[in-house]
Amino acid sequence: MREEIINLLKKENKLSDESISEIKNIEIDDFANIVKELGQEETEHIKKSEILKDLNTEYIGKELYVYKEVSSTNTVAKFLSMNDVKNGTVVISEKQTKAKGRSGKSWESPLGGVWLSIILKPNVEQSKFPMITIATGVAVAKTLEKVGVEEPEIKWPNDIMINGKKVCGILTEAVAKFNTVENVIIGVGIDANLEVTQFPEELQAGTTTLKEELNKEGNENLLIKIFLEEFEKISELFNHAGYEAILKEWRKRSYSIGKIVEVREPFNTYYDGYVVGIDKDGVLIVEKIDGTLKKVISGECIIKN
Repeated sequence: MREEIINLLKKENKLSDESISEIKNIEIDDFANIVKELGQEETEHIKKSEILKDLNTEYIGKELYVYKEVSSTNTVAKFLSMNDVKNGTVVISEKQTKAKGRSGKSWESPLGGVWLSIILKPNVEQSKFPMITIATGVAVAKTLEKVGVEEPEIKWPNDIMINGKKVCGILTEAVAKFNTVENVIIGVGIDANLEVTQFPEELQAGTTTLKEELNKEGNENLLIKIFLEEFEKISELFNHAGYEAILKEWRKRSYSIGKIVEVREPFNTYYDGYVVGIDKDGVLIVEKIDGTLKKVISGECIIKN
């Protein structure tokens, strides 16, 4: 994180050309105010003023930082979460040079997409953390419905699909101190006004964009605004233990339930199974080939043809 924050500041000429040894002597938290100020500067495409105008939320997005380019909005959000920001703070970037994905995957996020992270301070048991990703998926799906997408689906645990192709990914990360989770960072990347050809060749067949699905360019600022409002609604359900209502919304949009999948769990544990559903904690339930039921807490589910 330290190196990424320093690189951000050097790129924007917020640091002089000090030697590496001198920079190493600077406490990383000393950069917090500079990083915050940089997030208040004018940007060309993502407009803070347009997002905040008539934004109907109580706390989500009320503290908002917008950047021209960062390595990862999750990295910047994680850094800011340790330096006195409010619950519901949002970090947005027009571009990412090293976007984060599950299992340590990374890629570039070009201009034209919606790349953002939300800082939450949830007062819930750790067993309920998988529900945060579930709830975020519902918020994204509802957002897409509002901009004209018909029947977006949610693929467990963190992808939003349109017509069988991925249009959005979600990455939830915990920020812990002394074994206590202080903040949760929720990264969301929506392929909005992009061409599929802008993605690496190996990803193009399974990827789509809102521009291609709706046959027109949309307003990225409006898309962000709608999402923040939908996220706060679902977040309030989460905060008041409305888990069943969230699960009901997820299940009726599920891309995974009823599919044959290859489950890839940590430590190279792979097996095939049939997706039965998700339980009250947002954990996937898979029936293995031998008929036994398996709870999948983390990992990937590859849909098999």
